[in-house]
Amino acid sequence: MKKIYLVLLILAGTASSCKKEWLQIAPKDAYTSANFYANDTQFKAAVAAMYAPLRDLLANDYLTSESHSDNTIYQTTSNRGTAYVERENISDFKNTSTNAYAAATWQHCYTSISRANIVIDRLAGASFLTDAARNSYEGQAKFLRAFNYFKLVRLFGGVPLFVHEVKSAQESFLARSAEAEVYAQIVADAQDAVSKLSAPARFPQTGEATKGSATVLLADVFVTLKRYAEAEVLLNTLPAMGYALNANYADAFNPLRKNGVESMFDLQYVEGSTTGTTPNFVVINQFLPRSNTAANGATTPVTGVAYDNNANGGFAIPSQDLIDSFEPGDKRLDASIGIIEGVATAANLLTYQTVKPVLNYTPAAGKVGYPYIKKFIFPGATVLGGTSVNFPFYRYADALLLLAEALNEQGKSPATPLNAVRTRAGLTATTATGQAALRTAILRERRSELAFENKRWHDLQRSGTAITVINAFGTKLRSQPAYGYLAADAYVIDAHHLLFPIPQTDVGINPAIIQNPGYF
Repeated sequence: MKKIYLVLLILAGTASSCKKEWLQIAPKDAYTSANFYANDTQFKAAVAAMYAPLRDLLANDYLTSESHSDNTIYQTTSNRGTAYVERENISDFKNTSTNAYAAATWQHCYTSISRANIVIDRLAGASFLTDAARNSYEGQAKFLRAFNYFKLVRLFGGVPLFVHEVKSAQESFLARSAEAEVYAQIVADAQDAVSKLSAPARFPQTGEATKGSATVLLADVFVTLKRYAEAEVLLNTLPAMGYALNANYADAFNPLRKNGVESMFDLQYVEGSTTGTTPNFVVINQFLPRSNTAANGATTPVTGVAYDNNANGGFAIPSQDLIDSFEPGDKRLDASIGIIEGVATAANLLTYQTVKPVLNYTPAAGKVGYPYIKKFIFPGATVLGGTSVNFPFYRYADALLLLAEALNEQGKSPATPLNAVRTRAGLTATTATGQAALRTAILRERRSELAFENKRWHDLQRSGTAITVINAFGTKLRSQPAYGYLAADAYVIDAHHLLFPIPQTDVGINPAIIQNPGYF
């Protein structure tokens, strides 16, 4: 019996030892939220991770912010699977709360916000960091939080406002904040980022957010909020930071000249299939018309690679309306749009044969030509999966046109910044006079300068012209036999279409979230 008691005592001691010394100790070779933020190297990794969701955001943002405008049109396909129909619905303004592509924009913005919140909160306990490192990390985090909330509030209206790391299920279920509250947080974050970040130390830049990035973001927010005088002050600080226009418009999209003086915040890419760097947005096949090129052995003239583009192409074809909007002599037309010509099948699949300029294009006998987005496809790229062309979220040309808008809305002359952009494009000074005419001229200039850079829908929202422009665009499209596949209610919008529906995935699990009017 004594032996039994001794064995039990030993087992109890062993169990106690296991409980105290083994079961409560995290593996020493694994990182957890409790042990990760322990040095500068780990904070750098966490800061880099905040940028990663922007790649996924961009893959959907061209649908919600560019295809959702009069700049592009899609080619129809006999495949009526969900992946096709939901992308077409965004273009057609027939959005539903179950649309996976609009929901992905929401999701990726919040992923970046979540990571920024964690960095900001964990900085409070990082006494080992230098002041310079702390300011850089906090400035970048607040810039990205402001950037993503600015995207969300313009697409969805008031949204749940998370400003701290979520540590429990209860903290995950917030109600929507009012738009004014979201904008107040965006302004506060962007202002803090401006104060903490440094101007570019050199060109080309590293790709990290800078004081210039935060400045142009805050100015964009102020123009949206009609706080024009504040935007003007901010935008006038940019030349002293070293920003300027490239001499050649196309250089802004040349991977050999990336991150130069015109770049204010670019998403960084390298060519090829390197994990985590190949863009889903700047994939060549998405910007080419649908084809069966590989089936007949022909190669894509843009890349020299044979490729069957039936499934992936045709979702962002430049609209004729956009092409016609360029002024005669505008160099940006040829830099932004090209024509790929070939022979079309009865199913409208194109056998790619040659690339031609868009200006004054007339198809050769027996051939058809489709426009394609050219500005992100650098000559010599041979990888259909992606190129090394960066995507510009903000360029100095954008800042100049925001300055022109801010000046004009205050009754001041916008001629200097507006004409700087026009001169670079090979155009003469604007002939528009009067505030209303200049407002129209600036909006048109932004369309030509920033085509396919995901600005057009937000410009139409901000200018109050979205309903008129989109309805007129739809009427024009539906009158043409080539677009007979469009439904009668495609591109027919009213005020409720100015916002996307809140994704049903969030409405369904969070009773505190109220859906936008006009959706269910």
